[in-house]
Amino acid sequence: MVETLEWTDAGVVMIDQTRLPRETVFVTCKDYREVAQAIKDMIIRGAPAIGVAAAMGIAIGVQKEDPSKFDEICETLGKTRPTAVNLFWGIERMRKLYASLAGQPLDVVRKRMIEEAQAVKDEDIACCKAIGRFGADLVPDGKIVLTHCNAGALATAGYGTALGVIRGAVEQGKKIAVYADETRPFLQGSRLTAWELQQDGIDVTIITDNMAGHFLKSGNIGCVVVGADRIAANGDVANKIGTYSVAVLAKENNVPFYVAAPISTLDLAIPDGDHIPIEERSSQEVTEIKGVHIAPEGLAARHPGFDVTPNRYVHAIITERGVARAPYTESLAALAKG
Repeated sequence: MVETLEWTDAGVVMIDQTRLPRETVFVTCKDYREVAQAIKDMIIRGAPAIGVAAAMGIAIGVQKEDPSKFDEICETLGKTRPTAVNLFWGIERMRKLYASLAGQPLDVVRKRMIEEAQAVKDEDIACCKAIGRFGADLVPDGKIVLTHCNAGALATAGYGTALGVIRGAVEQGKKIAVYADETRPFLQGSRLTAWELQQDGIDVTIITDNMAGHFLKSGNIGCVVVGADRIAANGDVANKIGTYSVAVLAKENNVPFYVAAPISTLDLAIPDGDHIPIEERSSQEVTEIKGVHIAPEGLAARHPGFDVTPNRYVHAIITERGVARAPYTESLAALAKG
């Protein structure tokens, strides 16, 4: 299984996800600005992975910058991707530690910040494996699992959330296959999810996004499992654009729709999905693929990076602390408390 990112003496090393699956290239971010740019450019992506990258970005910023620039470091990283709440969770965790170290020698502060960033990474992997164990029990044996976007090792520090559930089911000995929506326009499903599962020897088939309804109607799909970038207090879920459509189609065809995400993806401060900010990305990602025009030049295009799935379409939310079901205002709050 590929290592998404790691802390090294040379800097924060991460796999360049924009170049998969054609080539496996690692990028070394030598300062916090380079980490911020990597998040913004989707060299690293996926809510949990972004949270870990932010923690590491702050840690490397503290190593190289004057302490007076700490707020600037945090603010720079916080301006990269607005929807993924794990970004802000990671920043806030590092802020709290930094504040608690006030008055300590600078070398002590720098050491502790590195240790905390490493802890964020290690805890994320442990969370994903726990999600996989809880979720595996929900996956029907002998069926196909449909997933949208990439919520695997590449979207986390390792193992994955939605793909963690799939990996957990395989580790239980269940005979399953996976259909991966290609996930236009950035193609995270066909480029990343399919690549990950192929590396693991898990049976995977790519389908275009507009095929999902056809296959959900077939009776061969046992469940849908997706990740999340932010989950509101009422269980509304923001995930990659196209997720809402899949959820509606799943409900229409009586296929359980599961969301797999760590507790850090919960945003219980907002009541519902209407309060989740939706990132609008470049129209070029719609009209071009790798610089090649697939639409007439000069046309307008929209690219909201995410949509919100209302909680009524969500069968259950799988976390590292257990499985939440409706009413989500109660079950998610209880899991958040631990």
